[in-house]
Amino acid sequence: MWIVKRAMPVAVALAAVSVVTAVLWLVRITAVGPQHLVFFYLFPTVLVATLYGSAPAAVCAIAAALCAAFFLYEPLYSFYVHNLDLGELLCFVGVALIGAKCTADLLRPAFQVPRRNPATKKPGN
Repeated sequence: MWIVKRAMPVAVALAAVSVVTAVLWLVRITAVGPQHLVFFYLFPTVLVATLYGSAPAAVCAIAAALCAAFFLYEPLYSFYVHNLDLGELLCFVGVALIGAKCTADLLRPAFQVPRRNPATKKPGN
């Protein structure tokens, strides 16, 4: 059972990347002209960071970069990326990793320090 609990966030991250890849691939083959579709992968990355934390979101970002390199950039169906597109891909990975970490940290419950009201001091303190 613990294997399923640990594998679920990664499976959701990979499923989200797969769905977005299929949609973006269809957009890429039907649209004319240059597109910068890789940044649409930020949506599932933020969603995974919101639901499961920064580690599965980092897996999502890396998987998204690999899928974008393989399916969206010329030459298609190869991990080779031209120099101009490589900068965009590296920018995406940086933004996605930083955004995943920031989103996960913002949604983590803050450490709460018990406050003492100075008006209600106990005798002897």
